[in-house]
Amino acid sequence: MKEIRVTKENENQRIDKFVKKYLNLAPLSFIYKVFRKKDVKVNEHWVKENYILKNNDVIKIYVTDEQINEFNKPRDITKIDNADLDIVYEDKNILVLNKPKGILVVSDENESKLTLTNLVQSYLFNKGEFKNNGTTYRPSPVHRLDRNTSGICLFAKNLMTSQVLLDLFKDHDEIDKFYLALVVGTPAKLKGLIDAPLLKNGTNKIVRVSSYKEGAKEAKTEYEVIAKNSDVSLLKVHLLTGRTHQIRVHLAYNGTPIVGDAKYGDFAFNRDFDKGFNYRNQFLHSYKFTFAKMTGELSYLSGKEFIADLPKKEREILDLINLKYSLDSL
Repeated sequence: MKEIRVTKENENQRIDKFVKKYLNLAPLSFIYKVFRKKDVKVNEHWVKENYILKNNDVIKIYVTDEQINEFNKPRDITKIDNADLDIVYEDKNILVLNKPKGILVVSDENESKLTLTNLVQSYLFNKGEFKNNGTTYRPSPVHRLDRNTSGICLFAKNLMTSQVLLDLFKDHDEIDKFYLALVVGTPAKLKGLIDAPLLKNGTNKIVRVSSYKEGAKEAKTEYEVIAKNSDVSLLKVHLLTGRTHQIRVHLAYNGTPIVGDAKYGDFAFNRDFDKGFNYRNQFLHSYKFTFAKMTGELSYLSGKEFIADLPKKEREILDLINLKYSLDSL
């Protein structure tokens, strides 16, 4: 039997999620079996999987010492040079990074080691802010960027911050995200709103504009042309909702696909652009992130704004094609 006292850091989460983190190598079938057999107590009472933990709760998990030794092991921490992280802002609750292109925020079936999340956890582990003992919160992103999208990415350092910010991102209340996108051609309207529901194919992961009848979800994107020439335009993009691939699909639907987009883009134009500028990425960058009115323990973030300029390669390309922009005026 293992006894654990809940700290303030671990309160306000479901007991099953806590047990999964503690017995991090246990298969889900084992976790379900532990609850089914009533082998988990809180304050000497059997509890169901959805019990919400409180500060100073005493958890008892009735498993053998051998099972604890087998299933409770710290996850590997990727060793990195801390200089690899481009930190925009950091405090006790959040870490704001300027994510480079070419790296996943979280792991997928093809990449599990070199991710931004692993690098952040390593960085905070080396600082002594992340214990990696199976019971404490694992620093995690509260939103995601595509592998080949660069820019502002926000991580929560503790459970409280994660819960608050995930709710805000879900409802898009008090948080605004702005992007810079280089697109093929020029929109018919230099400033506008794209209001087109999106549907994701679960098999091939392709997102398309569809109807609510087919199960599509509301998606709204504001854009404004910042600079243009005869071939391309630089857009300021404001996300009003946060669907998968929303900006990429909406801009393609609007007749101006993102330069370099290998999934929704103009493939012939992309080939020519690559020949001219040796550029194979999608030209999309999350440049600004703002908080409006925050309450509670995160109230100090009210009105804060985080900005990350375009990567060097993208800035050089814009200079070569004489497209000018100023972050101060965006």
